[in-house]
Amino acid sequence: MKKTSIGIIGLGLMGGSFSIALKETSEAYYFVGLDHNKNHCEEALKLGLIDEVVDSLEEIQRCDIIILTIPVDGIIAIAQQLTDLKPDSTVIDFGSTKQKISESIPQAIRKNFVTAHPMTGTEKFGPSAALKDLYKGKVVVLCDMEKSGEHQRKVAEKLFHDIKMNLVLMGAQEHDKHAAFISHMPHAVSYALANAVMKQEASSSIVALAGGGFKDMGRIAKSSPNMWEDIFRQNKNNVLESIYTFQSELKKCQKMIENEEWDTLNTWMKEANTLHDIL
Repeated sequence: MKKTSIGIIGLGLMGGSFSIALKETSEAYYFVGLDHNKNHCEEALKLGLIDEVVDSLEEIQRCDIIILTIPVDGIIAIAQQLTDLKPDSTVIDFGSTKQKISESIPQAIRKNFVTAHPMTGTEKFGPSAALKDLYKGKVVVLCDMEKSGEHQRKVAEKLFHDIKMNLVLMGAQEHDKHAAFISHMPHAVSYALANAVMKQEASSSIVALAGGGFKDMGRIAKSSPNMWEDIFRQNKNNVLESIYTFQSELKKCQKMIENEEWDTLNTWMKEANTLHDIL
């Protein structure tokens, strides 16, 4: 039986973890990889994340399914170059922003695309960071699905179901607004926290005193600056709105502490505790 070919552009954490997860579910897939980093290509082959490396986009376009796990600006650039897709090809992007990507896909191949955002990841990168359970039990947001072809929708839904993800359908504009608050702004806060501490504390003190809470908050500051620069650029307005809202709440905290309004501060913190009721 002929295997379904899956081309993965971007052989890092997300692409590598996706291939591992699918390999666990079925032997019906043949994985082809493309990455500008030749070391990543060699490492992905060695780790068995892919079955073959190709050197050009033309070769990837022959695949039945194409997965784009590269920075969001790169996704838009690649979309403009996919000019020779088969009618039943399915292209799925894993970008963390969705509206600009969705709107930038050429109309001639729009039905071939499914714009998705798997809500998972770690601060690590490269093929060696791939994890077999990265996607299991996590949410994947599928955006603007009415713009995708029926065949492409079914292909994407099956792939994500097979690796045990929970599917959520949402408009790209709505997604970007929500993602700014629950993902993009927290990354900005983590970078700010890391810079604030590094400018005040000696590294030896950080190592000696930093507990789990600080490590958890600072962990995502290890994330790729290049990738997050792209995300902040593409979702600028929503990210700024989320930062302004966060600053407003932090200012409230500052004022309550300055004015020794301890009862009010306690109530404010209890309101924050209710977040755990919905998580």
